[in-house]
Amino acid sequence: MTEVTRVVDAHVHLWDPARAEWYPFLAGAQELNMGDISGMVRKFDETTYFAESAKWHVEKFVHVAAAAAPFTVAETRERDELAQATGNPAAIVGSIGPAESTAETIASLDEQVAASPDRFRGVRAPAYDAGVPEPEVLRALQERDLVLDVMTHTDQLQPAAAALADFGDLTIVVEHTGWPETSSDDEYQRWQTGMAALAALGTNVSCKLSGLAMPLGSMAVDVFRPWIEYCLEVFGPDRCMFASNFPVDGMHGTFDDLYGTYEELTAGLDADDREKLFATTAERVYRC
Repeated sequence: MTEVTRVVDAHVHLWDPARAEWYPFLAGAQELNMGDISGMVRKFDETTYFAESAKWHVEKFVHVAAAAAPFTVAETRERDELAQATGNPAAIVGSIGPAESTAETIASLDEQVAASPDRFRGVRAPAYDAGVPEPEVLRALQERDLVLDVMTHTDQLQPAAAALADFGDLTIVVEHTGWPETSSDDEYQRWQTGMAALAALGTNVSCKLSGLAMPLGSMAVDVFRPWIEYCLEVFGPDRCMFASNFPVDGMHGTFDDLYGTYEELTAGLDADDREKLFATTAERVYRC
């Protein structure tokens, strides 16, 4: 088995629960339907992240927005200032939500671009059905060469694929392995169908292999195996990237547990495919 020599972590949240207005879900003001979240309700800064990931040769990470509106732009600006000082995050993914008009949504997008002109790479849109904003916003993302991180669950994967079918020039990342909600056989079958539909859209669609510990409650190799192996089958290693989703997935194990599982699951792949999964797909997609 070739050693994992470097990691580009495609999904990290830095936050401080003391900032209750920014992170109401950490302060108990917002229900997440994720069970006991006490394990992620902690200050998680760059120093903590690199201490917990020290074994894995992390070179870069992608920061993904977690601050509530209207603090998204301020969070993006703060993360950019951190990157100017330390080199990380190497890329920043912000967030957009429905506004009174499409023009206002696009203006919010442009504010985030202006807040981090060298590192801002795209957005997630969790408040939209299937995680996909309206076509005008999709066109704005496409025109600005930005990424859409699709944040949705199993029952909305096929609707997401249908909504994105006409946007072959838009870079799309399916977040959190398609975000299954349970480990049941029915869920897995529905999830397979939805993920296959997204993968079939084309090479502009990639999959972020992350977030499985949330619904599965484990980081065990055999628990992850069917989900990871199916993604590799339909997307291929050059369209998949590993990510930690820390500190959220840290509710169910350590960074070493998680990346040890990723390492074991890919032990049979050649060095080039493993390099794609652990580093170069994220570098290509997020241009970092």
